[in-house]
Amino acid sequence: MTKNTFGDISWERMNRAVEKVRDRLTRAASALERANIPYAIVGGNAVAAWVSRVEEAAVRNTRDVDVLIRRSDLDAVKSVLADSGFVYRHVRGIDMLLDGADAKARDAIRVVFAGEKIHPSDLVAAPEVHEIERVSGFRLIALDALVAMKLTSYRDKDRMH
Repeated sequence: MTKNTFGDISWERMNRAVEKVRDRLTRAASALERANIPYAIVGGNAVAAWVSRVEEAAVRNTRDVDVLIRRSDLDAVKSVLADSGFVYRHVRGIDMLLDGADAKARDAIRVVFAGEKIHPSDLVAAPEVHEIERVSGFRLIALDALVAMKLTSYRDKDRMH
């Protein structure tokens, strides 16, 4: 019999992983709301929020949080989120806010700039921060803007979303 080199399977750890992402999203959104900084939740969390309205069983978890902001608000966002424990980093062309000084990139909030292309080859720019719907405590990107973002990226995971 071979020795198991992995940790025990744990529902608690699986649930905790999902809760950490949710906590990161709600802490960031609450801080941005209090500071009255325009933003929108985009990416996998936005997809999950929209899908949950139609078919709860089709919702898939995501490991990160993507937030759409105006570039002109970046310094204010960095300051406000630092007060909530986030640490700004710019790595390989990506602006992110790590969830603590020792956090890894997968434990971060990824910044997407409104009105700018995410990748130079994109055909269209990211939507503006006013294309939102307010939902239980945060600002969610409008469905048509989210679909346009996913179709523009067109990565495997975006097509799956």
